[in-house]
Amino acid sequence: MFKKKRNRFGETLVEWTFRLSGGTTTLIILLISIFLFTEGWGLFKSSTVEKGYVLCVNRSNKIQNLTPKQIKEIFDGNITSWKQVGGDDLPIEPLRMDDIASQYTEEEIGANFEHLPQKLSEAIASKPGALAFFPEQFININFQGRVLPAETITLKEYFGGKEWFPTATPAAQFGVLPLILGTLWVSIAAILIALPFGMAVAIYLAEIASNRVRKILKPLIELLAGIPSVVYGFFGLIVIVPLIRSIFHLPVGETALAGAIVLAIMALPTIITVAEDAMRTTPLAMKESSLALGATHWQTIYRVVIPYASSGILAAIVLGIGRAIGETMAVLMVTGNAAVMPHSLTEPVRTIPATIAAELGESAMGSVQYQALFMLGAILFVLTLGISIWAEIIRKEPQGQ
Repeated sequence: MFKKKRNRFGETLVEWTFRLSGGTTTLIILLISIFLFTEGWGLFKSSTVEKGYVLCVNRSNKIQNLTPKQIKEIFDGNITSWKQVGGDDLPIEPLRMDDIASQYTEEEIGANFEHLPQKLSEAIASKPGALAFFPEQFININFQGRVLPAETITLKEYFGGKEWFPTATPAAQFGVLPLILGTLWVSIAAILIALPFGMAVAIYLAEIASNRVRKILKPLIELLAGIPSVVYGFFGLIVIVPLIRSIFHLPVGETALAGAIVLAIMALPTIITVAEDAMRTTPLAMKESSLALGATHWQTIYRVVIPYASSGILAAIVLGIGRAIGETMAVLMVTGNAAVMPHSLTEPVRTIPATIAAELGESAMGSVQYQALFMLGAILFVLTLGISIWAEIIRKEPQGQ
């Protein structure tokens, strides 16, 4: 009796330990997700202009606001007339602090910059086409210009923008479209490369190789999944990048193709292992029936084994895509890390994980760039979560459907 009670108590303790562990893990993941989205969503409440600075125009200027792209184009010299942004036909005269320092002497500005607000006001008032960018602290009650209202970053500008330049002044560019497309470009190319090789090896291990060969090869293939990604990146940088540069006669070999090849090699263990396990679940009776009806070994593989294991094979493909999308270091080392719209596999690209890894350490906590990177993490979280859910749904489908 005492022994039964002790066993029951032990079972109850183990059960509650598992429940507590599961609940704690779920809560931690939920809190991390909330933190990620909370930090990222603050981006859409932030000003497009650098914090602590303002954009000012002459009071006669009828322009009411400027988009981040227009601001960048103006200060880059690509937009030179107010007419191009909906204003009067006047030349735009950008003014920065350096320009004010060159127009006035140190005595006029003051040893402690005490006359700087007045000189800024005079400079803007004297130039109808002026667009000034300077610290907000230098605006006084007698300011003769007009401060443009601070526009917030919109969802359209963030998800539809084609420029990622988070350190640009006076208005940083946070267009994530090149990063999303770069991630998908490299990941899809990697799967297209890895899939035929992975399926070939999986079919060989499941249906052709002897037990002795299978026992040797499968552990070796699974061992590839444990190699650190930086090692794959180093291999790609030393071997694949120079090879691509030589074959395609490119100035640099750090391209989307190099990233796709490295990711394909990294995704192979996942694809091979999951697909091979799915094929080996095919009932022996089905294969023997196919052979008894006169089908060849290859016809049995093609018409019986692969259709039966189709859900497992699809799960292998989806898990391989998830492995490719979330990779960071290897891609950062071999893709060129250029945040531009991708047009071909022989051009440098930048992926979302590589961007986060490269910039998060250099961004100030709470800054607009910091929030934009957290929003990138939220996008990556949604992508990988969707892929994982899809893989789980596929894996639970009955075999042979």
